[in-house]
Amino acid sequence: MSRKIGVLTGGGDCPGLNAVLRAIVKTAVGRYGWEIIGFRDGYRGLVLNDYLKLKRSNVSGILVRGGTILGSSNRDNPFHFKVEENGEVKYVDMSDQVINNIAELGIECMVIIGGDGTLASARDFAKKGMKVIGVPKTIDNDLYATDTTFGFMTAVNTATDAIDKLHTTAESHHRIMILEVMGRYAGWIALESGIAGGADVILIPEIPFQIKKVAQKINDRKNAGKSFSIIVVAEGAKPLGGEMVVKKTVADSPDPIRLGGIGNYVAEQLSCLTCLETRVTVLGHVQRGGSPSPFDRILATRYGVAAVELIREEKYGMMVSLQGDRITAVTIEEAVHKLKNVPVDGELVRVAKSIGIEFGD
Repeated sequence: MSRKIGVLTGGGDCPGLNAVLRAIVKTAVGRYGWEIIGFRDGYRGLVLNDYLKLKRSNVSGILVRGGTILGSSNRDNPFHFKVEENGEVKYVDMSDQVINNIAELGIECMVIIGGDGTLASARDFAKKGMKVIGVPKTIDNDLYATDTTFGFMTAVNTATDAIDKLHTTAESHHRIMILEVMGRYAGWIALESGIAGGADVILIPEIPFQIKKVAQKINDRKNAGKSFSIIVVAEGAKPLGGEMVVKKTVADSPDPIRLGGIGNYVAEQLSCLTCLETRVTVLGHVQRGGSPSPFDRILATRYGVAAVELIREEKYGMMVSLQGDRITAVTIEEAVHKLKNVPVDGELVRVAKSIGIEFGD
């Protein structure tokens, strides 16, 4: 039976989005003969009815490409959509227009690829009767109810490569080198890249740090003949009793807070407490870019195929999920009801502490 399916990529871009789109199109079109409609720039395309028909020719060669051929947006919430009328900016609920748009196109189900914000809107559309399937995407790995989101391991690889490069200049110049990485309110990127890169200190949002304990670690290394140190700090890390450092706020964004600057704060404190020269590298959006790692290409492909199979089985309102080594499905509600933070007593933190990595607690 021929079906017409819609798909969009929402929120911040990350490596592996194109791999998911490729898997969806190759499975739905190539195996089942369905029609796939891709909406441009996330939910904005749904609101404005801006779309294209995706064929196998559209997804040829995109497995290795970063970003998304459909474009994305993290500011266009259809339930709170920015419009301008008579020179005045206001926000309007456009969700009914979205439902009308897909009904007129004859779309049976929407595959929504995104993180917590994008999937929260997918959940809200499901409550209004839209048939939706979710695919978990974020470099932060903070989506609940899945072990891993695609894009995360590529970001970890990028951060680890940066740590490897910082090691050589840190040792040559006898400096403290601080790498500030993304992750929002979760410390997964900092934790895993810090362990993989041999960091001496890892600072994450889940474990508020005491700067004097960090300085003590640095001084102990200096007294032991180690005249350099590597610190990986998540953008959401904060001192004990203090607050996260906010770089700026974006008023028209569903998530207006932009974190950034904790690396410089730590550097200023440690320069005084250790008398060592300190440098900060903010990795920034490099973590979102580039070709996806083999792990993420495979995971994204598995997710894309699983999303099509859920549609075939008419299991709507679900998100594909990695549990151990198995792809399964959970409700979208379960996936977005809270963030997945690093467990402070979990194995990875215990392993890091066992090999001498300092968290400042």
